[in-house]
Amino acid sequence: MSQFLGEMMLGAGAIRREQLEEAMALHRARGMRIGEALLELGHTDEGTLFRFLAKQQGMPFVDLDKGRIAPAVLARVPSEVARTQEVLPVMEKDGKLFVAVDDPLKRIVADQLQFAIGGEVVCALAAPGALRRALARHYGGDDQERLARQMKVEGAEAEADAPIVRLVTRMFHQALEMRASDIHVEPGHGRLRVRYRIDGMLRDMAEHPPHLHAPVVSRLKIMAAMDIAEKRKPQDGRIGLRLDGREVDVRASILPGNHGESMVLRLLDRGRSLLSLKDLGFEEEDHRWFRRLIKRPNGIVLVTGPTGSGKTTTLYAALSELNRPDVKIVTAEDPVEYHLAGINQVQVHPRIGLTFARILKAMLRCAPNIILVGEIRDMETAEIAIQASLTGHLVFSTLHTNDAPSALTRLTDIGVKPFLVSAAVQAVIAQRLVRRLCGECARTQPASEAEARALGLDAATVAGRSFRVPRGCRACEGTGYRGRIALFEHMEMDAEVRELVFRGGSLEQVRKAAAASGNLHALLADGARKVLSGQTSTAEVMRVTRLAAEVEV
Repeated sequence: MSQFLGEMMLGAGAIRREQLEEAMALHRARGMRIGEALLELGHTDEGTLFRFLAKQQGMPFVDLDKGRIAPAVLARVPSEVARTQEVLPVMEKDGKLFVAVDDPLKRIVADQLQFAIGGEVVCALAAPGALRRALARHYGGDDQERLARQMKVEGAEAEADAPIVRLVTRMFHQALEMRASDIHVEPGHGRLRVRYRIDGMLRDMAEHPPHLHAPVVSRLKIMAAMDIAEKRKPQDGRIGLRLDGREVDVRASILPGNHGESMVLRLLDRGRSLLSLKDLGFEEEDHRWFRRLIKRPNGIVLVTGPTGSGKTTTLYAALSELNRPDVKIVTAEDPVEYHLAGINQVQVHPRIGLTFARILKAMLRCAPNIILVGEIRDMETAEIAIQASLTGHLVFSTLHTNDAPSALTRLTDIGVKPFLVSAAVQAVIAQRLVRRLCGECARTQPASEAEARALGLDAATVAGRSFRVPRGCRACEGTGYRGRIALFEHMEMDAEVRELVFRGGSLEQVRKAAAASGNLHALLADGARKVLSGQTSTAEVMRVTRLAAEVEV
């Protein structure tokens, strides 16, 4: 939606000049598209806006709240395809099937449907709300769906009065106030349990009667544009919220279970400031190493770790240091977590075929200097990223592995040839997040021999020293910790490691060779440094390095 759309609506008398100027101010302040700004300000409605958008895009417009669709037309597109792709067949004319979509970019769906149904397909634009209602009307159908439709009342005043809506809204407000990264909504054992993940640890926050499970999940499904009627399959969706003046994106995932559907809502506060490399936890020596590494002209740099370990935040911090007017940076992300000025960011959209691999192929034609691929998930994405790194591009990406050397074997496991891995990879960073000791209440106690052993320190290093340990106060809600900091393991490729990878050497051989040459700096060693400097506790380091069961501290 461009300014031209606003001028078109102004010229047709659909909005006034002062309304357009007010929307333009919102567009400049928050980066919103003009159409979105007009909707948020209440200067137009979805039907009017999308009627003009269809005209701007040269597409037919269809009002799905009016008229009937013939059963024979609906039968042309399987219900599974219609719900998954969010398209609705509306009419047949001159041998063409017209399908309603809610985004002009979805015209790519027409190509896919033509192969599926064996005929010409034309896309018509519909208002998103009307399309969702029509899909539910024609392809939905059970009591839970009807309940959910009743909950989606028209008008903010009526919505504010709905008890379930208020419950869900309060849950989001409370989670943000408590710095939660996730909300877990879980049924079972005669209750509906709500837990928040705060500083990486789950905490029970509320229990509700079991009869609230269906309406709460239905409300969340509606907000995430999920299929309300489907309760047997996993689903993913997204929610955009504005709470207390903060823009919040929510990634929603549903998993069917024995007791019903459980839901995880991952919160992303767009109002957060971007962390620098030092804020993340890079010590001075590691910071210098990483800055030298990311200034190389080509190659691939991988950041690994489990979900929620801060991998993407580390890569954003690197991009912010490299972001200059003379450098073109392009990213493919799922989702776009931060908006960085001067960087071309592309959102992955699997429903319309916009995958990491497809974006990566397209971005190589845009002559970038630096490429960020949010995650390497398959062989196709890995091979394109590696080929890009071998043809003059600096590529950043993430993998899910336990440590830095494992990233090399992981690439070969998914099908990348060893000689490509050997030639392309410049370095791998593995990271974990540990809780930071509360600055208000942490106390000190003499370091024990068990702690020294657990951290890989010799007795002389800790002799006469004290370690900070958690206590608990009102500021940290009795946990002894507030906030998090990253531990890093990094491995730089050298000739010997490259040769081992080329020959298909084992993970243990690669690890030993990198350690012997001094190019592997272990996660535990970085944890020990942060314990010695008083930033975290031995127990936290043991928790994330998986040694807690082996050493009693």
